[in-house]
Amino acid sequence: MTASTVDTAVGLYRTMRLIRRFEERAIELVRSGDIVGGIHPYIGQEAVAAGVCAALGPDDLVTGTHRGHGHVLAKGADPAGMMAELTGRVTGLNKGRGGSMHAADLGVGVLGANAIVGAAGAIATGAAWARQRLGTPVVAATFFGDGAVNEGMLLEAFNLAALWRVPVVFVCENNGYATTMRVDDAVAGSITGRAEAFGIPAATVDGQDAEAVLAVTREAVARARGGGGPSFVECLTQRFEAHHTFEHVVRLRYRTDEELAHIRARDPLDIQGARLDAAVRADVDEEVDGVLGRAVEFALASEFPDPLTALDHLYASGLRPRSGSGV
Repeated sequence: MTASTVDTAVGLYRTMRLIRRFEERAIELVRSGDIVGGIHPYIGQEAVAAGVCAALGPDDLVTGTHRGHGHVLAKGADPAGMMAELTGRVTGLNKGRGGSMHAADLGVGVLGANAIVGAAGAIATGAAWARQRLGTPVVAATFFGDGAVNEGMLLEAFNLAALWRVPVVFVCENNGYATTMRVDDAVAGSITGRAEAFGIPAATVDGQDAEAVLAVTREAVARARGGGGPSFVECLTQRFEAHHTFEHVVRLRYRTDEELAHIRARDPLDIQGARLDAAVRADVDEEVDGVLGRAVEFALASEFPDPLTALDHLYASGLRPRSGSGV
């Protein structure tokens, strides 16, 4: 390996390890009650976010999904600020107002996670088109799950992106399930065929292999920067954890123990970690554990927002609640 190749391999592993440990620590905080309402864990899908975001530049844009922690972290957001956001603290990325499903960090190009299935694709297309019109073109990457490919707003985004040659990369994280519904029971035809119908080049890649994801995304990003318009990447991945942490309570049974054991046998961290020297991998693991330990301490030591500021940042007019309103 060249030094550059080694750096890339280590960087991908570090990003994936950061996402994995962030999610594991977040689940602990859900169980302790410090994160209210639960989260949608990204565990098992880390190679997708790591590979895609490694192909982007610092000025490029990202929109994500309700399962968006990995996208936000992979693009470079501060883990401590993200953990504070999940715990609803004023030191969070969005001052505790976005929470798990709506986190954004404009400073690193994250336009936001989005809880509306398929909506992130339209936002990314519009943002990339607007930058293009302003003469400051960037590439936008948008993540969505297999459950979004039948949503009208996403198909409309495909149409406009293709028609106007917008520099956007559509990334489908096909983990086989839309909540509890199997993709085979919900999607007629093929997922890539939906993009190809609009003349958008589409590829399917092993979403458990970060380097494979990176290679395909680099081609898509180069195409976008060169004026070639949008591309579509279907990443075949696996969700190791629950769709949402509420499953830990209600114990839904839509996947057998045998199926879970089978998908966990191809852990993306192990696939990428095997490419590193064992000592290097251990050093990265130790460093990331320290980062997450400090992130949790920072979040739990931070203040909650004052209820009187509930309407701050909500209205462009700067409207504030009247004194004594109890808001």
